[in-house]
Amino acid sequence: MKKFNLFKEIIIVERAELLRAASSQKKFAISHTGEIVYEPFPPTLISVFEGSIPPLPALSSTTSRPIASMLGDLYRIVEDDDRILIKAAGAWQQIIGWNRPRSLYDDTSGDGIDRFADKELETIGWHATEFSITYRDIVEHLEAATEGIVLCIEQEDPYRFSGLGFPADIAQTRQAGFAYCAGTIEKKLLEDPDYASLSDDEEEALAYFRERAGNAPE
Repeated sequence: MKKFNLFKEIIIVERAELLRAASSQKKFAISHTGEIVYEPFPPTLISVFEGSIPPLPALSSTTSRPIASMLGDLYRIVEDDDRILIKAAGAWQQIIGWNRPRSLYDDTSGDGIDRFADKELETIGWHATEFSITYRDIVEHLEAATEGIVLCIEQEDPYRFSGLGFPADIAQTRQAGFAYCAGTIEKKLLEDPDYASLSDDEEEALAYFRERAGNAPE
């Protein structure tokens, strides 16, 4: 998976498209790739802005609104001929709210990752915790082994990270998560003396993975 770090990325939008959306008074979104998308938004959308641009007051002394003010004070905007360049890190809290319902996992709080939005992956993760495999362990593997986007803010000094995960192919992601957990458990059984004997919950989790080892979830 690739990180889309809002501290570093510049979102480029076609000027004419943004002006058209602003004048429509419809709710629209700007995707992380700079596309203008109107409602209803697809479940695959990763947005850096969602909303509508209110019309100017009837008694306003001007007939046009500066582009730099259209999205609000949290955005930094530069006009470059036919393009609008947007820095969106300042709107991170709103961006979390828009995108969290569409993400696979949420790593934006100090509590870490505690669930997967996908039911199959959540079942895998829930069973894997019996063998001290954390959701963070699974996510690190998925980010290294699968395609997708991690929408995040990440800075080096002092280090800070918050992110939301969006897989490109949920079937591939399920398979990768299952294979990682099943393989890690089998390795622990061979090498870790703490698992020389298993509790009832560990036996149940082991049975879950072994019964499905020949038919990884799709």
